[in-house]
Amino acid sequence: MSDLKLINMDDVPVEEVQWLWYPYIPYGKLTIIHGDPGEGKTTLILRLAALLSRGSPLPCDDRPQEPVRIIYQTAEDGLGDTIKPRLLAADADCSQILVIDESETSLTLLDERVEQAIAETGARVLILDPVQAYVGAGVDMNRANEVRTMLAQLGRIAEKYKCAIILVGHLNKMQGAKRQYRGLGSIDFQAAARSVLIVARLKDKPEVRVMAHEKSSLAPEGDPIAFELSEDNGFQWLGQYDISVDDLMNGTSREKKSDMAELLITECLSEGRCPQQTLMEKAYEMGISKRVVDAAKKRLHVESVRSGSQWFWQFSDQLPM
Repeated sequence: MSDLKLINMDDVPVEEVQWLWYPYIPYGKLTIIHGDPGEGKTTLILRLAALLSRGSPLPCDDRPQEPVRIIYQTAEDGLGDTIKPRLLAADADCSQILVIDESETSLTLLDERVEQAIAETGARVLILDPVQAYVGAGVDMNRANEVRTMLAQLGRIAEKYKCAIILVGHLNKMQGAKRQYRGLGSIDFQAAARSVLIVARLKDKPEVRVMAHEKSSLAPEGDPIAFELSEDNGFQWLGQYDISVDDLMNGTSREKKSDMAELLITECLSEGRCPQQTLMEKAYEMGISKRVVDAAKKRLHVESVRSGSQWFWQFSDQLPM
């Protein structure tokens, strides 16, 4: 019989979460970046790797950065003909980016070389792209009991070396399923990750891709961030983009939500001013964010007026009631 050991929470020191990219990718934890094939996941991760290799600021994060060493494993693209040219195009410092040699033995998540490589190189980031290629031939990703051991070991390695481990993966093809069940195999993947990000393209603007927070356990969810990937303009960051994860997956663009917001305001004010609370409640029911409503309010020249204890919205040229 093993000896019982108890930990008194009074003896546990408080630790502050450290961030590679706040609030999207924490150090010492697992992060998932997933999406349908061809949506730009690898492009996004290589662009981030390039910025990290130089110590350049990350999108929508003005904190000072130091160059970090990165281990990037890919099972889908050639290093010499695809990955290296894309890194060079992103102006990466390739001396900071390493790959575990799999020419003789394929790598798996339980491979001791994973921890060995992080320990010997001091890498602060490990990327597995796609993670499905590294679970091992005998492992069923959809069986919780088979993936928990791997995820627990990866989590221990991440915490031990304060390394951000990023699992890049494809969504499954379950139509009509809740989005968390379209993720990487067993729901345990999403449960083990402290941050889950989804990448998808806008249906009416396919050159625009958006990364949105699907789960954030350690900080408030970050704003969605968009980037353009087109033959004419190449790659460029577009900054924050106002769209929900559900709208992103359903193909409802920000422009459509703007149109919906303008129509809602126009209808509510068609017979005179309308209580602000009533209008915002209707917007919430329609899935329109306050930011989109406020922008539509400005475009339509709507002003706020107070009457008693209530605020009302009215068109600027409407007479007071």
